[in-house]
Amino acid sequence: MIKCWDMASGKLKLTLTAHSHAVRGLAISKRYPYLFSVGDDKTVKCWDLETNKVIRKYHGHLQGVTSVAVHPNLDVFVSGSRDASARVWDIRSRQEVHLLTGHEASVESLLVQGSDPQVITGSMDKTIKLWDLAAGKCMTTLTNHKKGVRALARNPLEFSFASGSADCIKKWECKQGRLMLNLRDHNTIINALSCNQRDVLFSGGNDGTMRFWDYGSGHCFQESRTIPQPGSLDSEACILASTFDMTGSRLITCEADKSIKMWKEDGDATETSHPLNWDKRKAAEAMLRERF
Repeated sequence: MIKCWDMASGKLKLTLTAHSHAVRGLAISKRYPYLFSVGDDKTVKCWDLETNKVIRKYHGHLQGVTSVAVHPNLDVFVSGSRDASARVWDIRSRQEVHLLTGHEASVESLLVQGSDPQVITGSMDKTIKLWDLAAGKCMTTLTNHKKGVRALARNPLEFSFASGSADCIKKWECKQGRLMLNLRDHNTIINALSCNQRDVLFSGGNDGTMRFWDYGSGHCFQESRTIPQPGSLDSEACILASTFDMTGSRLITCEADKSIKMWKEDGDATETSHPLNWDKRKAAEAMLRERF
């Protein structure tokens, strides 16, 4: 089931029902009024948001589909699956353009962008792969993580991205996959990463913890914890997904207590009421210490 919400009022606008099992990922095209959904029923579906109906279905994955991302310039999108593959699809013809293989476990997260590497995949096999979209071949495999990679986030201001695992968060240069920074202060399984236009990186943990990082230095300047729904279990204090809105000032989290939460900046906050864990000297030292 997919629910569409009015962000201003927080009211439910629309409910879409199509997948026979859990929905695992959503992506909206910037070029067409299309919504793509993927789920445990092994399918990918394309919705026309003007009619709110499924107009195309894509079949090929052998296990549940975990993630989906749409290319910003081309009429293709990419889906990742528990079958350890990612597949590139032609939106209109529904044909599989490339089958991206090489991972040894579930592909849990992926990024698609306009410049090479145009596809980046993160897997539970502890690796990240950078792909040549035109050739459908792996350019580089990054093996620095010691645990499965569950989350990826692209920086909108520079050609780099972050990856999240149970061991740490890592910052990478895109073109060659060069490791730029290790962020080690979030000691839990990282399920969600998001980066906004203000160089703020958010990480959401399996235990409900939230961290806000200065993307450039890798310094964690704010720590918090999600607010569980009344009556929910402790095990449901888990952040599963996140995104910033178009302005970058509001954060949206999806959580295991079946809630969607919207977080906004506190306009009345002061250094006294909301002290930040920020020391320029310590931040610089941490950046040098964690660079390798």
